[in-house]
Parts: sequence; structure tokens; C-alpha cells
Amino acid sequence: MIDLVALRSLCSVAKHGTLARAASELSFTPSGVSQQIGRLEAQLGTRLLSPAGRGVVLTPAARYLVDEAPTVFAALERCTAGVRALDSREPAGVVRIAAFSTAIRGLVAPALPSLLQRYVGLSVKVFELDPGPASRAVEVGEADLALIHDADGIMPPFPSGVATRTVTIDKGDLVVRQDHPLASHHGPLTRKALAGLRWACSPVGTVCHLWFQRAVAGVDDHPEITHSSDDFSTQLALVDADNVVALIPRLARPTLPDSVVAVSLADPPRRTVVAMWRDAWGDDPALTATLAALGMSD
Repeated sequence: MIDLVALRSLCSVAKHGTLARAASELSFTPSGVSQQIGRLEAQLGTRLLSPAGRGVVLTPAARYLVDEAPTVFAALERCTAGVRALDSREPAGVVRIAAFSTAIRGLVAPALPSLLQRYVGLSVKVFELDPGPASRAVEVGEADLALIHDADGIMPPFPSGVATRTVTIDKGDLVVRQDHPLASHHGPLTRKALAGLRWACSPVGTVCHLWFQRAVAGVDDHPEITHSSDDFSTQLALVDADNVVALIPRLARPTLPDSVVAVSLADPPRRTVVAMWRDAWGDDPALTATLAALGMSD
């Protein structure tokens, strides 16, 4: 009998070309991946990898296994999902959700109370991952559902055998104190209004800092960043305390204090949020109920 974990390891090596990169994707050590491949070689009685410089190449037997693996995995997923659908009167079991932090705060957390109250046999495990790792978690079976977004305007490539659905379009608003001159502006702000402001914004390298850079590009080449924090509650506190402004996505925005208002932008930064799951699990009652709770029912 072929070890499925070992087969997934072989597929990852085929995809990346080295044991180290496969180990990084699978959260193994390189020696752990090597042991998995060795176990598969012992089971089949044939060599699967040959060294090639700093990487490895697949033998013809390994290439055959990799080519057939998607069919094997899809069949197993259909069998499991079919049994669950037939055997479950209502959603039950564990649904593992991988999502970026803003989606956890703005989508997953608000949906959990009613979902778990309605289905007492259902539990949800949530773990934070950026879009790329979240997509891979679904691909290798470490997550049942992923919420991802098009970071920097580019959606991560979807692996084979998955279903996707757009959840929402998240937009950014300018947050200012009630006594700030922009607080009383009528209608959405144009980009020209963002020149010469003092900012509290997310650190360099984060998605929200990229949003900020896009928003001020061409209107303020040297924006005054007075405060930097990756926590939006902290940014709100700084807006209130120092009369700076902040660009905060709606999904991530905490409850505004009475002294602070959100002002919409005429051309706001935006990102598409997409749900992704294995296609064979589409009829699973637990996954279906979770998708519905997140506002993604058919």
C-alpha cells in the first residue's frame, strides 16, 4: 500500500526540485522529506530520485507516480466527502480555516458564534496564514478552507482540484479625528486631498503599507509618517491622540470612538477576498455550513 504522506512528499519534490524547498512547503525537515521518499522507495522496490547538482531529478517511476497522484488524491477526497455526506444528519466534526489576520477579524470571528450555536457537533479551528501559505495548506490537506486575497493586486495561483468563490471586495477608508479639516468633507475624497497629511500607518513590507503607497503615489512623494504600527486599534488611538490620519481596511477596522470618523475615498485601495477549498469536499455538510455562515451560500 502506498503511503499517502510519502506520495505528497514526492509530489512536492517534483514541484520544487529540491528536498529543502519541499520541506519548507510541507513543514518538514529536509531529512524528514528524504525519509518519506525512502519509505516510498522501500514500498515500491524501486528508486525514485537521483541527485542533480544541488537538486534532484525524478526517475521514470517517480514521474509516473506524480502524474497519477492527483487522480489518487481526488478519489480519496470524494470517498471521504461522500461518506460524510451520507453519514451526517447535520454538520459535525472539525473545519480547519486558514486565513489572513484581517479576514479572521472581519469575516471568520463574527460568523463563529451563530455557526457553533446552531451546530453543536461542529467545531472550527482557525490559524493565521498569508495567502500563499494558506493556499498551500488547502492543497496539501492541512486546511479545509482558506481565505486569501490578491496581495499587491496579484492573486496567488490556485492549485489544481480546488473550488473558489469571491467573498467580498475589501476597501480602505481614511480615518480622521472629528476636528480634522477633512472630517467635514462632503463626498468621497480625491487623491489630491491626501497630500501634506501626517500619517499613522502600517510598517513597510505589509499589505496595508502597499495600500498607503498606492494612495499617495503621485500626490505626495515624501509623506510624513509620524507613527508606524501594524495594529489598527493602535492606529486609531494615535489618530485620536495626535490628530494624524490613517488608511484602514474596512474588514480590519475596529469600532470607531465617537471622536473619530471614517471618510470614504473616490478611488480607494481595494483587494478581492476569495474562499478556496478542495473541490471534492464541496458537498461536505460541515464545510457547506461554514461557507454559508461566512455569507457564501449558493
